[in-house]
Amino acid sequence: MNDPLEAAGPMKSVEPKAAGPMKAMSPGVVDFLFRQLVAGEPPVDVQWQREGIALAEQPPGPELARRLSETDLDSLTPAELFDYIRAAQRLGAWADKLREAAVEHYCA
Repeated sequence: MNDPLEAAGPMKSVEPKAAGPMKAMSPGVVDFLFRQLVAGEPPVDVQWQREGIALAEQPPGPELARRLSETDLDSLTPAELFDYIRAAQRLGAWADKLREAAVEHYCA
């Protein structure tokens, strides 16, 4: 028992934990970013920009609902996911106003 490693006891395996933005990246995002890098494209998805208006600027309504429902969440970068969440909140507030107006009309 002259070996200092044996005297220290069994070693515990320590796995590195992802921190920061890497923790939030899904395999779909990593794949997208890799494909963008290989193609020499910027590391942002311009799909929504091609549709006309940015998701963050899309007014609440049926078109925003369509765009949100057709989005693959696993393919979004953390910044895009944040825009998605904010857009979903705007859509929910809009739907709440519609519901409140309908209830007022019903009660009148």
